[in-house]
Amino acid sequence: MVDDGLRGGIVTTTAAVRDALRGIVDPCSVATGSNLDIVEMGLVESIDVSDGHARVGMRLTTPACHMGPYFIKETKERVGALHDVESVSLDTDGGFEWSEDMMTDDAKERRQAVLDEQERRYREEIEAERRSVVRE
Repeated sequence: MVDDGLRGGIVTTTAAVRDALRGIVDPCSVATGSNLDIVEMGLVESIDVSDGHARVGMRLTTPACHMGPYFIKETKERVGALHDVESVSLDTDGGFEWSEDMMTDDAKERRQAVLDEQERRYREEIEAERRSVVRE
């Protein structure tokens, strides 16, 4: 948010909207244990703020994503709470454009660390099972 110097008030910037969107965690990333927000996932495609209206363009990770209502609710609540925002809209794509390359480097590293840990635990379980079968 910045002082506009003209109207004597504070206006919401695209950076402030982006910061608010960082509070929205992608539910699928929660399910896998990586807890990544929609900004670091690369899901936020565009932000436009003008005349009290904030419009957010968002990519879905897949056409099968059924989290649209969740993203709309969270976006309206978080962005709508910003100073000088009177209305909020969220537009989503069909889920065909997003790729893992759109994630931040930090998000990719955190996600990979979770996947590596899951694979390690899986391999330990398989090995323990194999040893118990050999003993019997």
